[in-house]
Amino acid sequence: MKHNFPTLIPIFPLSGVIYFPKTNLPLNIFEERYVSLINDCMKTNKLMGMIQEKKNTNNVYNVGCLGKITDFKKNEDGRILINLKGLCRFKISREIKNIKLYREFDVDYEKFLHDDNLNNRIDTKKIVSLIGKAKKFFERNGLLLNWAELNKLDQAQQINTLSMIAPISNEEKQKLLETISMDEKIKVLLEIIEFYSYDKNLNSNTIQ
Repeated sequence: MKHNFPTLIPIFPLSGVIYFPKTNLPLNIFEERYVSLINDCMKTNKLMGMIQEKKNTNNVYNVGCLGKITDFKKNEDGRILINLKGLCRFKISREIKNIKLYREFDVDYEKFLHDDNLNNRIDTKKIVSLIGKAKKFFERNGLLLNWAELNKLDQAQQINTLSMIAPISNEEKQKLLETISMDEKIKVLLEIIEFYSYDKNLNSNTIQ
C-alpha cells in the first residue's frame, strides 16, 4: 500500500500522552517552540508527529503517530487551540539537525501502512470480549465513559480509543501503540486489564 506521507516531519514530544491512529487529540499550545511548530504546519501540509518522551530525559520513544491539524484557533493571549486527527504510526529513523525552535525527525511508515484500513483485520468476537471487560475495569477505577457513543465508532477507533484513555501506565500504552496488528493489540490490552483486575482482587482478598 502506497502513501504520500512526508518522511521529514516536525515532532511534538509530550510526556504521558499516547496518541493513536483514528483518534482525535485536542491540544492547548502555549510554549513558543510549539506555537512556532503549529504556525509552520499551518503554512504547509498541516501534518505533525506526536511522540512520547521518556521519563526525566530529552529522549523519545521510537514509535509515534502522524496527525493532521483539523481545527485551529488562535487566542488573543497567544495560545493556540488545535485538534489533531491521527493518520498513521511511524518509526523514527534519525533526528535532523536544524535551526528551528522545535525538533524534526526522519521517519519511516513501512511497518504501519495498514493503519488506514484497520477494520479488515479485526476479530469481532474478540472486541466484544474486550469491551465487556473494559467496562468493568473502567467502572472499578471510577472512570465514566459514554459507551453508547463509543459503540458508534468503527472497531479500530473503539480499540484505539480504549488504549488511549485506559487507566494504565504510559509504558503499557506505548506498548499498545507499537503493537502492529489490531488482533494483537486486543490481546495485549486484555492481558493488561486482566493483570490489573487480578492484582486488585488479590489486594482486596489480603486485606484483613
